[in-house]
Amino acid sequence: MSITKPGTLAVISCPGGREFTRGMIPHLKSIYRRRFDRLAATIAKRYKISTEEALKEINIASDLHMWSSKFSTKEQRVHIPRFELPVRFTKFANGEFKAQLQASVRGLDVYIVQDVENHYPIKVSEDAEPEILSVNDHLLLLFVTIDAAIRSGAQSVTLVLPAYPYARQHKRKGREGLTAAWFGQITEHMGVSRIITLDIHSREIQNTFSRTSMENLHASYQILRKLSELVDIVHDDIVVVSPDTGAVDRNKFYAESLHKPLALIYKERDYSKVSTDAANSNITNMHMLGNVEGKTVFMADDMLGTGGTLIKAMCYLKDLGADKIICAVSLPLFTGSAVEDFQVAYEKGYFYRIIGTNAVYHTSDLAAREWFVTADVTNLFSRIISRLHHGRSLSPLLDNRTIIQRLISAASERRTNSQLELTLPDGE
Repeated sequence: MSITKPGTLAVISCPGGREFTRGMIPHLKSIYRRRFDRLAATIAKRYKISTEEALKEINIASDLHMWSSKFSTKEQRVHIPRFELPVRFTKFANGEFKAQLQASVRGLDVYIVQDVENHYPIKVSEDAEPEILSVNDHLLLLFVTIDAAIRSGAQSVTLVLPAYPYARQHKRKGREGLTAAWFGQITEHMGVSRIITLDIHSREIQNTFSRTSMENLHASYQILRKLSELVDIVHDDIVVVSPDTGAVDRNKFYAESLHKPLALIYKERDYSKVSTDAANSNITNMHMLGNVEGKTVFMADDMLGTGGTLIKAMCYLKDLGADKIICAVSLPLFTGSAVEDFQVAYEKGYFYRIIGTNAVYHTSDLAAREWFVTADVTNLFSRIISRLHHGRSLSPLLDNRTIIQRLISAASERRTNSQLELTLPDGE
């Protein structure tokens, strides 16, 4: 690892992405603190000097390449960059946005964070009143920020978009545009080098780019960790159910990882109807391929909007005799009245828990619900950014089957030890 490289990494947070950035920065600092400590210990051993002297030399070299002049003066402590670059955003009376960088980005690798699905009141600028921004507002803020960074001499610009905008408009069914591809082409034309996103709705979107790279992260490990806290993932009678044909590959991955059977719900839809809330979905009929009677059901999907189709699926599974239903969604949008609709469904006993990531910001109102469990993915994004910045392989994080197997092995070992303790006589 080059000790000067952390000083060339800058994170810019758009208004919608502030909460996600607040979660990432501590992880980034922790990553580099551990790396610096290991490096100091190695240098101290190699050159037969004290760890304090090694840290001093590392800090001198690091400070020379930091974009910020504000850093600790304590030589015995690692000097970690601030990472987050200050930006002043402005919204004019006619609705136009402006982004003005408050520090130089010339020669830096810039990572711009934006949560386009943040639909809670936020301040665009410090002196503005909080307001709810649409997806299109967030996109315009993103575009003006990209333009400001590139025109200010950034070495490279990477977009950190936990939720990829317009991802559901990835194929044509009539006289309509391919808006998912159009967004990608705009960012590529602007000069974006890379996009980091989570569980993109369709892999076809990656074919949009000719030069820009896309890193599609998966939250399967984080979700399975939370699942292991809810049920015994090794010994419980679990069946993995794909809520529709489009989610088969995702749920097949979970079934193979957990060594559990896979079932499928086949849905017939009326595509002339647009789902507006949970009570008005476009599903006309459902069929079950597999057996869920008396079993714990685990279903995974990439996105939860109004939630109407998911609630219908859970009700259908209950009618078929499912004992406990746990759902996992990478992007829990909860649009419209979805939160209240799921509260009603929970009180009726349709499901046990929903595991959702924090890739989409929600207030404490959702986190406080008994049925919602949050899986934190900010550390995953931080580790990806660090590896990208240092030119290291992303494979251990993109293909997480190995670490998932470690999780399952650990769960199995805990179960074995627990049973062993129950069989031992008192005092042994």
